[in-house]
Amino acid sequence: MTQPLLLASTSPYRKMLLEKLALPFETASPETDETALPTESAQELVCRLAQLKAKACASTYPDSLIIGSDQVCVIDGKILGKPHTEENACKQLQAASGKTITFYTGLCVYNAKTQSTQVICEPFYVHFKTLTSQQIENYVRKEQPLYCAGSFKSEGLGIALFDKLEGRDPNTLVGLPLIALTEMLTNEGVSVL
Repeated sequence: MTQPLLLASTSPYRKMLLEKLALPFETASPETDETALPTESAQELVCRLAQLKAKACASTYPDSLIIGSDQVCVIDGKILGKPHTEENACKQLQAASGKTITFYTGLCVYNAKTQSTQVICEPFYVHFKTLTSQQIENYVRKEQPLYCAGSFKSEGLGIALFDKLEGRDPNTLVGLPLIALTEMLTNEGVSVL
């Protein structure tokens, strides 16, 4: 690999996913305003933020291939953020009970050296079981998913909340679509194999 690889994220989950590709990389915290624009769709939002995050690190890492990613959860056409409190987490899960919710993950690979930009939006669908209030409260108390969009951790006990998961890449749900990422890295001359 000739260009250094940088993950523009402080997420331990994204870092863990990128480690699966067995490529050397660094991480950096992208300083970006994540506020949605008034008329922006969920897909437009995650693509814009993935690009902003990648480009925010470019001046510090001018020779790197920079990976930016952002994710939102959408239920009944409304974007859900991180709950931050147990009460909000319970409300989000109650709203998701018995429904299918969509996660949109924006992924950007930005070549800081050539200024080449690749951006995609990868959807992933989560079909929730019909949950009782007691099941929701037990889950939130046990797992504390207060900083997870949608109020669950699919890589943990959250898997018990679902009937079915649908999408091209299960890593997308955790926040970094590796199938798409390997394709984008290949386009930049980086082979994972």
